[in-house]
Amino acid sequence: MTHVLVIGAGGVGSVAVHKMAMNKGIFPKITLASRRKFKCDAIAQSVLARTGVTIDTAEVDADDAAATAALIRRIGASHVVNLALPYQDLTIMDACLETGAHYLDTANYEPRDEAKFEYHWQWAYHDRFKDAGLMALLGSGFDPGVTSVFTMWLKKHHFARIDTLDILDCNGGDHGQHFATNFNPEINIREVTAPARHWENGAWVETPAMSIKQKFDFEAVGEKTMYLMYHEELESLAKHLPEIKRARFWMTFGEQYITHLTVLQNVGMTRIDPVIYEGREIVPLQFLKAVLPEPSSLGETTKGKTNIGVIATGVGHDGAAKTLYLYNICDHEDAYAETGNQAVSYTTGVPAMIGAAMMVSGTWSGAGVFNMEEMDPDPFMDMLNQHGLPWQWRELPAPLDF
Repeated sequence: MTHVLVIGAGGVGSVAVHKMAMNKGIFPKITLASRRKFKCDAIAQSVLARTGVTIDTAEVDADDAAATAALIRRIGASHVVNLALPYQDLTIMDACLETGAHYLDTANYEPRDEAKFEYHWQWAYHDRFKDAGLMALLGSGFDPGVTSVFTMWLKKHHFARIDTLDILDCNGGDHGQHFATNFNPEINIREVTAPARHWENGAWVETPAMSIKQKFDFEAVGEKTMYLMYHEELESLAKHLPEIKRARFWMTFGEQYITHLTVLQNVGMTRIDPVIYEGREIVPLQFLKAVLPEPSSLGETTKGKTNIGVIATGVGHDGAAKTLYLYNICDHEDAYAETGNQAVSYTTGVPAMIGAAMMVSGTWSGAGVFNMEEMDPDPFMDMLNQHGLPWQWRELPAPLDF
């Protein structure tokens, strides 16, 4: 029997197991594990109340490959859905190889001591997973994840060649806090403060963090300022779609967020190197994470919508130049009503469930390490429509003018 072990009891893990429980035919057995079992137990109680389905819970230190492997063996997990921290990707992959379990995550590995977002550490596992007859699916969130599937759906159905790609991530929600992040503060701030990079003419172009911005009018949200950033799907898309001449990633931030972040950077609170405080080492960013609001607590107060999508230009199958925009709009209050979590967690947790469903059902299969864009986009796109993330697309009159 298929038994899925979900590691990570934050907002994304909560959404994923709620949605898995709503699809009992695909996921007959679910265990949720994290370092703090009480968080898993609280989510399990919510799952039972909302769906009538009982899931198991467990405690595990995902930094410890041996302990993770022991848990996988003890419960007989066939698939591991890693919704923990990106630092733990490799130890969980090691545990899967040791126990013969398939693997899925939503974000690429990064070392704790450097904000470096690259796939090469995980791509290096390809031959080991292939030789073991196991599948590892990387980046099955929204971005990365759905954005790659969106791109490949456009390529499959509308483009003979994609020349440029822009990924636009807008969170138009308001949580009522002076400063808070919508997912893990440590990961969020590391990502935002890292230098921006985009792919252009076969090379990476690096610019200072948050130094390039543009305005864009997002449907159901309105005009927002978005900033050029680096995101890991740019690396995998550039590899698997070498035709792309330029690929960029944009994310919206409000002025209040930018102001607070700038002050925190200026006073050293976003540092990831340890400092000595009262005779012991602490990492300023980790201390900051401890005093900021827990993202999973923001669901009840967050209002508004997200709008995330891709804009691609290129040559259509008919030989004509075209620009197409494919996107999803998600409502924070609707997400909270269904799963008890806001839309940022929802838009990552639902694709994690769908990616796992693709693997469990055998719709997506293979031995080795794969990115989302290597798979057939159609069944995934169908499940997005069926499970809370409906998408739409339209042709734009012209490419972006920036």
